[in-house]
Amino acid sequence: MLSKIPFDLTKIEDEDLEKQILRVAIIAELDAINLYEQLAAMTEDENLKAVFLDIAREEKTHVGEFLTMLLMKDEEQEEELSAGEEEVEEILEGEEEEE
Repeated sequence: MLSKIPFDLTKIEDEDLEKQILRVAIIAELDAINLYEQLAAMTEDENLKAVFLDIAREEKTHVGEFLTMLLMKDEEQEEELSAGEEEVEEILEGEEEEE
C-alpha cells in the first residue's frame, strides 16, 4: 500500500510538480479502492460490506476529481487518454467483426 510518496519530489522540475502530485494522488485513491473492495469481499457482515463499498465509491469520485485536474494541467495526457479510448474502440470493433 502507498503510505508515502514513492519518489523524491525535489527532483521533479517545477513545471511538472503539480502533475506528478496529482498522479500520486490518483495512485493513492486507486490503492484505497482496491483495499476497500478487497475488505468488502472478505467480510460476511453485510453492513460492513456496504460501508466498505460506499467508501470505495467515494474514492472513485476522488479519482475523477484528480484526473479532471490532471487533464487540465497536462494537455499531452488529455490527448493520450483520447488516443487510448480510440484504440480500445478499434480493438473492440475488430473483436465484434470476428464473431
